[in-house]
Amino acid sequence: MNSDQEILLNFATKVKELRIAKGVTQQDAFNDTGIHFGRIEQGKRDVSLTTLVRLADYLAVSLNDLVG
Repeated sequence: MNSDQEILLNFATKVKELRIAKGVTQQDAFNDTGIHFGRIEQGKRDVSLTTLVRLADYLAVSLNDLVG
């Protein structure tokens, strides 16, 4: 596994943990944000800065907590 894949998988795990802690399903999260959480949580999708900001806001964490 290369470092980019590792970064994406670590990020995917973090997003999934935060979504579950929020108590919402992937479908709920999509309905609320228009963001396909399933693709992100599989580690198959790199996200833009604007999506990162929207994710952090929705999950009620700082960008540092989301990606750090």
